[in-house]
Amino acid sequence: MTCNAKTCAARGLGLLDELGSWLGMLGLRLLLAYEFWQSGVEKFRGDNWFGEIQAQFPFPFSVVPVDVSWFLSTWTELIGPVMLVLGLGTRFWAFSLVILDVVAWQAVHAGLGYNVCDNGFKLPLMYLTMLIPLVLSGPGKLSLYYWIRQRYFR
Repeated sequence: MTCNAKTCAARGLGLLDELGSWLGMLGLRLLLAYEFWQSGVEKFRGDNWFGEIQAQFPFPFSVVPVDVSWFLSTWTELIGPVMLVLGLGTRFWAFSLVILDVVAWQAVHAGLGYNVCDNGFKLPLMYLTMLIPLVLSGPGKLSLYYWIRQRYFR
């Protein structure tokens, strides 16, 4: 079967659209889950160092006790990645990680420039850029959310 350039391009783009609806958000979910999981494990195994930087936290996080902040950030970075991998509650967990990322950007990375080597804001900016599509579009088709929605809410 032959096709002209327009027909072939339309078929190719349609295939990419379908493939993207299954795999596009999965890549973001897996990468972000890995990164935040690593950070959560470090916090879980480590000592609370939030007391050293609490003054840099934006309001209202600056008035939350450091033990509460440590607990919330640790468990957000442990539960959130699991939920991102499963594709369940993706918008909620991605938004929770956006908040965590913005606080970390302000408290740790803000005056250190862009460079990752200088602990600058490049990584938080990249995480934020990857989390926004998950907040706005959800987990994609390769997720428990999609399966549950197709099975019970259609």
